[in-house]
Amino acid sequence: MIDFTFTENQLAVRDMAREVAASVVIPTIQEFDRKHTLNPELLPAMAKANLLGFCIPEEYGGMGMDYISLGLACEEMEYADTAARVVLSVHLGLFCMSVLTWANEEQKQKYLVPAAKGEKISTFGLTEPAAGSDVRGMQTTAIKKGDKYILNGEKMWISLANVADQFLVFAYHDAEMKKKRDPHGISAFIVERGWKGLTTGSIEGKLGVRAGNTGWISMQDVEVPAENLVYKEGAGFKIAMFCLDQGRYTVASGSCGLIKACLDASTKYSHERKTFGVEIGEHQLVKQMIANMVKGYEYSRYLWMKAGVLKNEGKRNTRETALAKWVACEEAEQAAHSAVQIHGAYGYSDEYPVERFFRNSKGAAIYEGTREVQTIMQADYALGYRKDKPLERELPIVGQE
Repeated sequence: MIDFTFTENQLAVRDMAREVAASVVIPTIQEFDRKHTLNPELLPAMAKANLLGFCIPEEYGGMGMDYISLGLACEEMEYADTAARVVLSVHLGLFCMSVLTWANEEQKQKYLVPAAKGEKISTFGLTEPAAGSDVRGMQTTAIKKGDKYILNGEKMWISLANVADQFLVFAYHDAEMKKKRDPHGISAFIVERGWKGLTTGSIEGKLGVRAGNTGWISMQDVEVPAENLVYKEGAGFKIAMFCLDQGRYTVASGSCGLIKACLDASTKYSHERKTFGVEIGEHQLVKQMIANMVKGYEYSRYLWMKAGVLKNEGKRNTRETALAKWVACEEAEQAAHSAVQIHGAYGYSDEYPVERFFRNSKGAAIYEGTREVQTIMQADYALGYRKDKPLERELPIVGQE
C-alpha cells in the first residue's frame, strides 16, 4: 500500500522546486522559448537551491532525500516548463544517481561530489545518430591502449550537451563483440569537457523543449584514463538500462506536472471565455476534456509514486517505472491536445502557454524509450517473455529518515 502522506522534508523539496520555477522559469519562459535557448540563470538558481543533488547522500554533497522528493520536484519544474525538468532528469537522475550506484569511491569523490553541489553540470550520452531504441547498434568505440581508452564516436540528442562539464558515455570496448552486437562488449566511461578531441554543439530547430539545450557530442581519438571506466568492462549495457530506469521515472513524474499545467490553464480559460452566453466550462464537451485531464493526472501520479516507493526500498522497478513513463507521457500528450482545443484559436498562439505545452509533450513519447518500446515491454512482462534479473549492484536506498 502506498502512503500518500508526504513528509515535511519531501514537501520542503517540492517547495524549493516550486520557488525556483516561479521566480526563474515562469517569468522568462516565453522569452527563452522564442529564442530557442537555455536561460543562463536557471542552472545557478537550481544549484543555489540545492536542487542539483538533493537525492545524493550528504557524504557526497547532497541532501539525502528520497525518490518521492525527486518526483515532486520534477512535477514542479515541468509545471513551469519541460526544459527545467530535463535538467533534473539528466544531471541528477541519469548522471548522479548512476554514478552513486556504479562508480568506485575515487570516481564518486572526483565527479559525484561537485555534481551534487552544483559546481559541475553533468549529462548522459547513450543515443547516437543511428542508435536510439536500438542500443546495441551504437557505433562509438573505446579501444584500450596501455593505461588509456581511445574513444571515437558521436552521441546525438543529448540534453545539456553544450553546457555540461562531465559526461557519462557508452561505447563498445571490443570490436568483435560490436560486430556481433553483443551487449557484453559495451562499457561506460566518465569523460570531461576540455579533453582533446571532444567537441559539442547544439541542435537547432526543435519542435519542443526549445528553452533547453539539446545537442551532440563528438569524440575523435579522445584519451580517457583507464580509471574513468565505470565499474568494469562489459557492464555498460546494464548500467545504461539502470540509467533509463532513473530517467523514465523523472519523465513520468515530470509529465504529471505538464498535465497539471494543462488542467490549470484550461480551467482558468474556461471561466474567462464565454460563448453562446455562458462560460465555455458549461459546455459538456469542454467538461469531458477537463475531466480526462483530472483522470490522467491522478492515475499517472499513482504510477510514478508506486515506482518511487520501490526505488526507496531498493527494489527492482523496471516494469513499474516503464509503465509509469508510458502512461504519464500519453496522458500528457492528450492533456496538451485538449488544452489547445479548449483555447481554440488562442491555443494556436504562444500568447497562451498551452501551445508550448503541446509542443513539449511530444518529446516525452520519444526520449527515454519510445511509446512503442514501453508498449512492447509491458506486453512481454505480461506474456512472460521478459523477466528482470537481479542487478550486480544493489540499488541505493536513499532518503531514509
